[in-house]
Amino acid sequence: MSLATLARIHAREVLDSRGQPTVEVEAANSDGTCGSAIVPSGASTGKAEAHELRDGDPSRYDGRGVRKAVANVNDILGPAVIGRDPAEQAAIDQRLCELDGTPQKSKLGANAILGVSLAVAHAAAAATRQPLYRHLNALWQQAAVDLRTPIDTACRMPLPMTNMISGGLHAGGNLDFQDFLIMPAGAASYSTALEWIVRVYRRLGKMLADSGCEGCLVGDEGGFGPRLPSNRAAAEIVVRAIEAAGLHPGADVTLAVDVASSHFFDGGSYCLKTAGDQRWTSGQMIDHLAALADEFPIASIEDGLAEDDWNGWQELTRRLGERVQLVGDDLFATNPDRLKRGIDLSIANAVLIKVNQIGTLSETFRTMAVARAAGYRCVVSARSGETEDATIADLAVATAADQIKIGSVQRSERLAKYNRLLAIEEELHPSVW
Repeated sequence: MSLATLARIHAREVLDSRGQPTVEVEAANSDGTCGSAIVPSGASTGKAEAHELRDGDPSRYDGRGVRKAVANVNDILGPAVIGRDPAEQAAIDQRLCELDGTPQKSKLGANAILGVSLAVAHAAAAATRQPLYRHLNALWQQAAVDLRTPIDTACRMPLPMTNMISGGLHAGGNLDFQDFLIMPAGAASYSTALEWIVRVYRRLGKMLADSGCEGCLVGDEGGFGPRLPSNRAAAEIVVRAIEAAGLHPGADVTLAVDVASSHFFDGGSYCLKTAGDQRWTSGQMIDHLAALADEFPIASIEDGLAEDDWNGWQELTRRLGERVQLVGDDLFATNPDRLKRGIDLSIANAVLIKVNQIGTLSETFRTMAVARAAGYRCVVSARSGETEDATIADLAVATAADQIKIGSVQRSERLAKYNRLLAIEEELHPSVW
């Protein structure tokens, strides 16, 4: 509990890393302290995600404006929580959801609701003079008690899962798969892991430039977007970059792949341009992923199959689940009910956590608690449309997330999170890793 109460909630329209409008919310307390948060936005979105409210007015931002969401904060959501203790996160989030009253927050907008939810958390941390991760950790501990979930609630630094090569919707469809990433699993600390990541990224950039690779610009998340002949070629050049950095693939640094397969799933089959526009069955996709995992040190595969291919996911998990982290993103959409279904069907073994997929901080905790209780790993993730807001860095530490997926080590909206983690690591010294 804090001695302060919420005195003012105010939202405005700001721009994200793609120059698209998004919602910023400020929450001011009666004691003069305040907090603020900016809501991210995804390009690769699943059907089960909470609804992002856009204005639809083609004369402003090509219809992408968020003035309606901003008005919903200022006129409806904000006034409903004025006078409440900002530390009462669960009760405030419940009230926000009640005001909307729809399953996917389509009435008032998940971007409006999440903005208030996160700003309130920042305001509560400010009122109690705590770093945000300490306040979030207290909420996480309370969520575990409320949900009767016996989980480890100690703060811990997450392992970075960092974008090296982008494809799919993040880089203009140059590759079928959306991201090829690395995880510095052999590093002794977060700061060491970050230096390794930068080293590999620079070696990779030089290798791509030296090879005369066409279209070697960066994608939405800062990863390189080269025109390569195949998904396999992307994995191969990342391994070579790890070696060029003086590190050992598989021991020091492992690979992760975000397939994002829902976006090339059509009519019951997977349509891969880099495979000559072939249409593959779930079984053929699984064979392809298994072959890649056999050839390269791939430790994690995200959305290896489409979000509604539940039978295929069961087979993928049976084939690879014992040796590869299988992460559900579009599959679970940070939704506890979808995750419970996956657990019941023995599908995947990890869940991607994106706060704007579900729309409130409390619901995010609930999904993470369900995952932990079932032995699933949690990967806290940014979105392709990001901002300077670094909340997810504190969230990952507070919940002892296994990994954090921010994007690459280029572009300030990404580096804000990496740099926030460096500051937290100092405060947790000796580093909890």
